[in-house]
This record gives sequence, structure tokens and C-alpha cells, in this order.
Amino acid sequence: MNKVKLRTLIEQFFIEDIGERDVTTDLIFADNPKGEIVFLAKDKGIFCGEDIIKTGFHVLNPQVNIQLFVKDGDPIEIGQRLAIVSGKVSDLLKGERVVLNLVQRMSGIATLTRKAVDILDSSFTRICDTRKTTPGLRMLEKYAVRCGGGYNHRLGLYDGVMIKDNHISFAGSITRAVELVREKAGHMVKIEVETESKEQVIEAVEAGADIIMFDNRTPDEIKELITLVPKHIITEASGGITLNNVASYRDSGVHYISLGFLTHSFKALDISVKVAVKNNTREEVSK
Repeated sequence: MNKVKLRTLIEQFFIEDIGERDVTTDLIFADNPKGEIVFLAKDKGIFCGEDIIKTGFHVLNPQVNIQLFVKDGDPIEIGQRLAIVSGKVSDLLKGERVVLNLVQRMSGIATLTRKAVDILDSSFTRICDTRKTTPGLRMLEKYAVRCGGGYNHRLGLYDGVMIKDNHISFAGSITRAVELVREKAGHMVKIEVETESKEQVIEAVEAGADIIMFDNRTPDEIKELITLVPKHIITEASGGITLNNVASYRDSGVHYISLGFLTHSFKALDISVKVAVKNNTREEVSK
């Protein structure tokens, strides 16, 4: 992840949450003692959030001490101790919710992605994401997909050409849309075309598309359509693919399967933050 952008994002999240001050913490802990909190897994899955924990608390105070016991992409079990953060109580309490929210979300996406990758169980076809991300969190959510073993589709409208049904309708045809892009885009820009029929696949191939997406096609339909596509053209399947049927696409021959649900229908992984106090040692907390 871009560390500068990450820090800027977290600063914005803290501004939203803390505002002028944390009234509760500032009133209770006016003397600002030191303390320690522990991140514990309450569910099994894939961890994602090393830089969130480190950057998050260091934005509030660079003197906060952080011990991480897992790395991004590591499988975690219920009850596992993930990190210990120690420092001034005010920094710990002001930072825990923003940091925890992000870690839970990213770990949930990484966990769901790993599940999809494992169910597909293919050494050829790759699982990738889409632009169906939470506004403002795309960098984090797409990073979480990578931590789960998936791959990223385009990061935004700016880094790849994807000619979809509405582009085709406005341009008049796939051929015309591709021609217009070829006239103006540099040689480094690849062109993907979304297709919905045999006729569109043939047209996209003849127009010189670099990538052809089969939209809302069954595995059997894709097996038939893919015979029309030269081997140098990358293929992708998207639409109507779920955890329940993704395995049926294993032998379809496509290079990529893009899944929007990885970043719009995930369940945040259950992780908690507990305070380590004198009568509750680290060893007891980690159980």
C-alpha cells in the first residue's frame, strides 16, 4: 500500500471520529496514565492490517509501542493474540475503534477472498476483484484481496480501458468504441471489452481487443465461446458467479474470474480489543 496515502486516510478517519477531542477519555483520564491493549481474534480467518495498526496508533503518537504477532495473509485462529499496543491510555482509547474497524473489514475481505480461491482450486484461473468497493477505502480493500490470494482488476477508471454495454450503446458498436480508443490511447493501454453474445465476442476479437470478458455466461457457454478467442487474448468471466458455483468455472478456460462480492458483501472478521490490567496478565488475556 502507498504509505503516504494510508497515513492521510487514517488522519481523515481520526478527524471524523475524534473531532475536537474525545470527551469521555479526556475527562476520565486527565492525568493520562500508561496502559496496554491486546488485539484478539474471535473468529478464524485471514489476517490483514499490519500497517493499519502501526500507522494508526503512530499517527496519534509516534511513541506508542506496537508488537505484532502475525503478518498480512497469515491464517488466524479463535483466541489468537494478534498484537499488543502500549502507551498513553488516551492514545490507545482514541485510536482503537478506527484501527479495529479497518482491520476487521480488511481481514473479512482477505478471508472471503481466500475462501473463493480455495473453492475454485485452480492453478490456471485467477480470482480478482472489481470496482465495487467502499468509496474512500478502495486502496485498502484491494490490498486485502491480494492478502487473501486474489488479484486486482483495474484500480479505477484511470488505469485501464474497459468497454462495457453502455459504452457500446453510446458509441454505436464494439468496433467503433475500440477504434476510438486506439486512435487516442498509447500503446501501453490495454483494451477490455465486455461481451454478452457470440456475435459480440467475434466482433471484439476482430476489433483487436486485448481482453474479452464473458458477462453472465455459464461455464458451458464460456467453453464454447472461448474457442472463438485467439490464445494471445486474455479472457475473463464475470456476473452471476458466487461461492456456490465458482468451482464449476474451474475448467472453463478463462484466465480470470472477477467477483464483486469480495468487496461489497463480505463479513467483517470478529476481532476484539481488550485491556491488559494488573490482575489480568498478558498470558491470561491471550487465552
